[in-house]
Amino acid sequence: MKIRLATSKDMMAVAKIYVDTWRTTYTGLVPDAYLEQLTVQQAEQKWIQFLKDSSQDTFLYVVLNEKGIIIGFAAAQIHANAGVRKGELSALYILPEAHGLGIGKKLMETVSVHFLKAEVSSMMVWVMKKNEPGRAFYKRLGGKYIGHRQSRFGNVTVKDEAYEWLDVAMLIHHQN
Repeated sequence: MKIRLATSKDMMAVAKIYVDTWRTTYTGLVPDAYLEQLTVQQAEQKWIQFLKDSSQDTFLYVVLNEKGIIIGFAAAQIHANAGVRKGELSALYILPEAHGLGIGKKLMETVSVHFLKAEVSSMMVWVMKKNEPGRAFYKRLGGKYIGHRQSRFGNVTVKDEAYEWLDVAMLIHHQN
């Protein structure tokens, strides 16, 4: 397994993973019509724009298997508000066949190292409240619940929860 910063050449693979994992992870949580309208082409543009966003300090890491095929990714950004820099994990998606291999933990560690090098010590993530596996994953890694919001997908409103790590260095030590 290899983890590296993504390039624009990786965005098609990232987009395919994004669409495929949304359709498996969020079935029953968001409307089927919403999932059906997701396209790899639109997702590719979304991730290209994410990386180009000059208003945020964004980055994306990909995970490659032993054959060099991208099997997951993590996207994050740094928000600066009144001189305070905070990290946000925007996305973490791994193909279902690669679940349970420790890839999510390795991606969290990699993102945390990136944040620390950028002098960002905290990180937060939003996760759908009904996404029990996702919430359990972040809790196992020490994420603390800090709030909630609502998101709309088509005509359905879903509840999201935010989890925070005040010291991302603990995610690096968590792996050892």
